[in-house]
Amino acid sequence: MTVLAALKNNHEFSPDCQQCPRLVAFLHEVKQTYPDYYARPVPPFGDTDADLLIVGLAPGMHGANASGRPFTGDFAGLMLYEMLYEFGYSNQPTAVAINDGLVLTQCRITNAVKCLPPANKPLTAEVRQCNAYLQAELAALPIPSIILSLGAIAHSAVLTAKGYPLRSAPFKHNAQYRLPDGTYLVASYHTSRYNVQTKKLTQQQFRAVFQTIAELRAQFSSAQ
Repeated sequence: MTVLAALKNNHEFSPDCQQCPRLVAFLHEVKQTYPDYYARPVPPFGDTDADLLIVGLAPGMHGANASGRPFTGDFAGLMLYEMLYEFGYSNQPTAVAINDGLVLTQCRITNAVKCLPPANKPLTAEVRQCNAYLQAELAALPIPSIILSLGAIAHSAVLTAKGYPLRSAPFKHNAQYRLPDGTYLVASYHTSRYNVQTKKLTQQQFRAVFQTIAELRAQFSSAQ
């Protein structure tokens, strides 16, 4: 089943979603200040039949919130799209605008929270409210497949969407878990400006995460 089919059969994502009053009000304010910004719930992007789903936290103010595409136009996308290109998931190493010609193959990107939150910090209730969308996206993945969580909140959101206790797969950089349903969960520090500039996440560390993913995909191929 494709991602689009699953969304239709379960909880279909809506760019007009207004289920979180605080986020709705904030996006209205942002749109007044930046009338050219997308400033709406940001949909997933990429290959609808992908076996790799990357889950971030939420749109950035001047990135996905402006462009309408995850990790596009902001610092957090720099290292991510470079690595996707290096490992053959993308046709180009940068993502600057929604019309830049970027195409992903066997990879899809989404966020645990689809709307820009104030101060880049969604409330726990907002993460929970948006979890139904993530649940539908995860349900559409083939078995086996790989989920890459960027940051602890995204990691927890994935486990919640899957119905597994958080203690079953503790967040740790480059940790990998085989979930009971046969999918794999790989964890990474988020590619945020803070993490990169403080060297909490280096390019070498992030490359190691994608090498882990490559090894898992090789296992899939050999088992078929």
